[in-house]
Amino acid sequence: MKHLLVLGAGSAGTMTVNALRPRLAQDEWRITLVDRDDEHHYQPGYLFIPFGHYRRDDVVKPRGRFVPEGVELVLDEIDRIDPQACTVSLGSGAVLAYDELVIATGTAPRPDQTPGMLGPEWRRSVHEFYTLEGALALAEALRTFEGGRFVAHLCEMPIKCPVAPLELLFLADAHFRERGMRDAVELVYVTPLDGAFTTPLAAERLAGMLEQRGIALESDFVVEHVDDDAKALVSYDERRVAFDLLVSVPVNMGADFVARSGLGDELQHVSVDPHTMRSHQHANVFALGDANDLPISKAGSATHYSVEVFADNFLDHVQGRPMRSAFDGHVNCFVETGGGKAVLLDFDYQTPPQPGRYPLPGIGPFTLLEETATNHAGKLMFKWLYWHVLLKGRALPLPKARRGNAPREVIP
Repeated sequence: MKHLLVLGAGSAGTMTVNALRPRLAQDEWRITLVDRDDEHHYQPGYLFIPFGHYRRDDVVKPRGRFVPEGVELVLDEIDRIDPQACTVSLGSGAVLAYDELVIATGTAPRPDQTPGMLGPEWRRSVHEFYTLEGALALAEALRTFEGGRFVAHLCEMPIKCPVAPLELLFLADAHFRERGMRDAVELVYVTPLDGAFTTPLAAERLAGMLEQRGIALESDFVVEHVDDDAKALVSYDERRVAFDLLVSVPVNMGADFVARSGLGDELQHVSVDPHTMRSHQHANVFALGDANDLPISKAGSATHYSVEVFADNFLDHVQGRPMRSAFDGHVNCFVETGGGKAVLLDFDYQTPPQPGRYPLPGIGPFTLLEETATNHAGKLMFKWLYWHVLLKGRALPLPKARRGNAPREVIP
């Protein structure tokens, strides 16, 4: 019997086993899913916790609830992969052999990578919201915040959900207005990018929204360290941005075992073919979701679309056929802008965000690059879809490819 081993029971790993278990004969394929604990987190929900919109129970559920029958869930730390021997060593000392391996262990914030960030002001005046603990701590900080300079900061790209720092500022603007203290708060966005986003039209639109709300933009700022004593960000070119409350998005890095296994780049993300997610180094290793180095946003929608393509390709692969489907980098992101509205971005490897309607041209119901209440409803609806549809491997009635391109052969 052949063995498919999936490392990581987050979004990509859980979607993968749900997509493949019904399509791989149980008398021919054993499937094992490995993660360190039994808590599955809905990470997009962290954004709403500091403002009191979500609670812990909204974003955390048992992993086992979403693992299909016929898949073994192993709760253990992952120590390293030996791709030559096709084995994975676990923290308990157990060793799992595999025929095919999927790495889906994501990426995570690493505040230790920025000097001074983990200093005496950590979780006091210096915060992050990319972990549940960070979001809960920030909620408490906002509850007692009486005014001053609120700085949202991006260390470097790539990060999970690149629009999240902007969403934080838009929600903070609305939050302080609701509390009647907006005039007492100076909002600032500090980014290493040359604008508010990575593509010109989206950057222009989003920068305009920042300006409308009186949020300052400090661009081309590459942080060198956090000065805890002075409460300031310091860049490599010696610019300083003072803060009373700093919410930083730390450097995002893949799992440490990826580096120990010799499979990662400098940020410990696995290098893969951008259309098939197969490792450039090993033909029986794939990396999905945020664990890979795809040249596209690390977003939940990218994970969903790419897993659908991967599942089709995997069946070709294990049956000795060329992989005929190609992931085109399709991503869509709802950008919460406060006041019951949101903006929707839709793009791929070739096409940056453009105005229009989604998913049906001219009909929608969602409007691209515009603030609407319908987009906000879509943002909120996604949580239900995530728990009840996407994790369970059920397809949405949406095209996998942004432009509807037909599958093509990409590997001989």
